[in-house]
Amino acid sequence: MARPRPGRGYRYGRWRGGPDPLAPPYDLGSAVDEIGDSVLGGSGVREALRELLRRGMDGRRGLDELRRSVRERLRQARTAGRMDGTLQEVRELLDRALAAERRELFPDPDDLARLKEAELDALPQDTAGAVRALKEYDWASAEARQTYDQIQDLLRREVLDSSFANMKQALQNATEQDVQAVKDMVADLSQLVDAHNRGEDTEERFREFMEKHGQFFPDDPQSVDELIDSLARRAAAQERMMAGLSPEQRAELADLMAQTMSDLGLASEMAHLQDALRQARPDLPWGQRGQVPDGEQGLGLGDATSAVAELADLEALSNQLSQGYAGASLADVDEELLEQALGREAVDDLAALRQMERELERQGYLNRSDGKLELSPKAVRRLGATALRRVFAKLDATGRGEHDVADAGAAGELTGSSREWQFGDEQPLDVVRTVRNAVLRTAGDPHGDGDRRVRIAVEDFEVVETERRTGAAVALLVDLSYSMALRGTWGAAKSTAMALHSLVTTRFPQDAIQIIGFSSTAQVLKPETLAELSVDTLQGTNLQHGLILARRFLARHRDAEPVVLVVTDGEPTAHLEEDGTPYFCWPPMPETIARTVAEVERVARSGATLNVFALDPEPGLVHFVHDITARAGGRVFTPDSERLGEYVVADYLRTRRGRRAR
Repeated sequence: MARPRPGRGYRYGRWRGGPDPLAPPYDLGSAVDEIGDSVLGGSGVREALRELLRRGMDGRRGLDELRRSVRERLRQARTAGRMDGTLQEVRELLDRALAAERRELFPDPDDLARLKEAELDALPQDTAGAVRALKEYDWASAEARQTYDQIQDLLRREVLDSSFANMKQALQNATEQDVQAVKDMVADLSQLVDAHNRGEDTEERFREFMEKHGQFFPDDPQSVDELIDSLARRAAAQERMMAGLSPEQRAELADLMAQTMSDLGLASEMAHLQDALRQARPDLPWGQRGQVPDGEQGLGLGDATSAVAELADLEALSNQLSQGYAGASLADVDEELLEQALGREAVDDLAALRQMERELERQGYLNRSDGKLELSPKAVRRLGATALRRVFAKLDATGRGEHDVADAGAAGELTGSSREWQFGDEQPLDVVRTVRNAVLRTAGDPHGDGDRRVRIAVEDFEVVETERRTGAAVALLVDLSYSMALRGTWGAAKSTAMALHSLVTTRFPQDAIQIIGFSSTAQVLKPETLAELSVDTLQGTNLQHGLILARRFLARHRDAEPVVLVVTDGEPTAHLEEDGTPYFCWPPMPETIARTVAEVERVARSGATLNVFALDPEPGLVHFVHDITARAGGRVFTPDSERLGEYVVADYLRTRRGRRAR
């Protein structure tokens, strides 16, 4: 990018002001077309975008594949091991210590040995009670004492490891100074979390804490929020791990943990820290029973907590990737969890999906209004063109198309006059007047270079005037009743409506078109509304109301050739009462049929042609549509849904050719 230098012109260097302004735009063509395929198939815009994000594109995994990989990791994590590993190991060490002690006492004839044996016989049956009762016991066997000390060391390391990851390794062969360092860390940590909960500025205090106690946090949190998030998630996982044990196991393990914390002098401090973490992150699933591992190998208390935390993270990540909840967004997906579960490449796949979603909005294909996602007019035009292109491809394949209009004029005889060309005019050019206009425009140009060639500009064009310049007024009535979805014809009807709208507005702009949807009532549909529309779940096929709206539209275009096209899969089952209230009845009641037929005759008296495209061969429908088209001088077509667009567009083009031929 160039920067001016006083007196020395410009200097060029690397652009450092953000994204490269000269970079080619993100290619969204295939993304828009895929969304269009879903929309034209009957989906709404939000559903179509979600479907694209689930599938992925351009060699990138979509949300579905990412979620499948996460679910596989979740399945593996569930088999990590049993959660009672620490309790089982304590029991085994306790049994070993008691056996060694009894071996030492058995040959001793002293009464003191008998008293010790009696004391051992009276130990509580539960492991935690036995460990507590032996705390002050005077061991006769050195091996037994050493084994009991292993129990104490194991509990100290496992209990702290369940609250602070990797503490088990840090406290291996710990000295009194090491234990005191842990106590100091917990005290300072409680004060730090309390200050954070009070809303104080803890940035400096956090730095001092990490300088003093950073060796206990190998994951190296970069802020007090990261530190609290990590500790709170682990504390919540510890609660879920305990909730996943049997009542007997839970009681024994809780007793052992309480004894250990009391021996370390940390009981009250850890209880306070737990409460502070809960206050700092109340949104975590505290105390809830979640998924727990259930494998062959017993897990230590710290490893079991880590396994439960991993299961919770994977379950949350799977839910985020499902996007199946209200207000779901790709921003919800936790990149850190995704990278931990599937690696950096998965984060890159997610970033590509996010970029595509952003670019669809930035480049004007999607609009977000009041949180609702909608297709922009730009995207709707592309969808209409796509639908039309597919229809013409089928017309060409069947040889029924003839959609290239050879004559360039509208209906009517030449008047001998001409007028200025306007966009969409089909009249032939008046070549003489067009060239004359160009000559007159350039003759007096004071900046001419002596070149005498005539250059024709847009404003020079004139077309031959005809007696009649008006075109056709087309009312396309589309059935929106729920039966259209049940029969799988709604997507074809939507695609057909968009194709016809695109054809009329782009190739025959002097024609007018209105799309009218009807179910229990009727409504005029803009292309943007039609693209987002799903079929109506309300019952009723109110063709009468649709024809009323069609007549109003035709009345605004009295000089145009009136054409009414109806796409439906059922005979009328609803009508408007005198007060405008819709009334539904199945099977159709005589009044519904009578009111609909009366409206058909009003359409016929307006001079309109009424053609019906019946999508169901049901005899009642076939009889009805043949009756009304006979009254209005129209025809009945019975295409299958895949050829509906082909029939409707071909019929419109045939109507135009017939009108010009008269």
